[in-house]
Amino acid sequence: MRIALIVGINYYDHGNSLFGCVDDAHAVKAVLERHDGGSINFDVKLLTGNGPTDRVDRADLKDQVQQLFATKAEVALFYFAGHGHIEAAGGYVLATDSRRGDEGVSLTEILTFANASPATNKIIVLDSCHSGIAGNAPTAGQFAALAEGLTVLTASTAEQYAKEEDGRGVFTTLFVDALNGSAANLIGDVTPGSIYAHIDQSLGLWEQRPVFKTNVQRFVSLRKVAPAIAIGDLRRINEFFPSPGFEFALDPTFEPEMKGRDEGMPLPDPESTRTFAILQQYNRLNLLVPVDAPHMWNAAMESKTCGLTALGEHYRRLGAKNRI
Repeated sequence: MRIALIVGINYYDHGNSLFGCVDDAHAVKAVLERHDGGSINFDVKLLTGNGPTDRVDRADLKDQVQQLFATKAEVALFYFAGHGHIEAAGGYVLATDSRRGDEGVSLTEILTFANASPATNKIIVLDSCHSGIAGNAPTAGQFAALAEGLTVLTASTAEQYAKEEDGRGVFTTLFVDALNGSAANLIGDVTPGSIYAHIDQSLGLWEQRPVFKTNVQRFVSLRKVAPAIAIGDLRRINEFFPSPGFEFALDPTFEPEMKGRDEGMPLPDPESTRTFAILQQYNRLNLLVPVDAPHMWNAAMESKTCGLTALGEHYRRLGAKNRI
């Protein structure tokens, strides 16, 4: 079972309104509910505060977070978009009725609920100002206190503001893009680590900086998308490259096109051309490169070889261990 609590608050009784948080929450809900292809992923509860009668008050927010992390699940995920606050005692996420910063739900409380959770994997995602303090005890300086299985991903450091652009949070826009497949590996898994890498690479050093803290032995997949290559074809990498550094020999029978053949060249062979089509997919995915030839076509027509890249060797090792 995978469960998620998604919260977006635009309206505040005693503070400035925001504009993109509710839309961000809806976008996160939409992408997490189902895997690419339509199969069920997370069982999502959505809380939004968009006006005086559509609100998320502090007591309810705290109760819902506590209930989320009290659930025995494979993954329990909490996402929050709204105002954040920081002071000497720590950080807070603010609810609709928060009259001042320290009347929100403290990040220390949220971490306490998550650390004690029976869920196998606990994920906290915060798109709020100063959220990077999450996981730090007030007197712990730079040290984070995360139980095993807990990951925290935040929009900004403890000192920074989380920005909105074009009616959406900058961080959440990248977060949703990552879940939609921008951060997927070749077999279609999107993990917290790959999401952070995608967001980190997308934001410059002068912009808000995401913060990533984790204490896991292995990343869980948060969403499955269509793999970049058929899994059966990827598994054949060990058939074609049985050992490290192996080079696969090509010849003109691998190239299906007749154009460019010299007289007397052997004709395309159906079995070889099917193999060559898979090798060309590997090449497009940076798993292999032609050796001493500018393109795969030249390698085949000139009877040269192709070899795995560092990424290709990684997947060859995964295949050898039956992990694809």
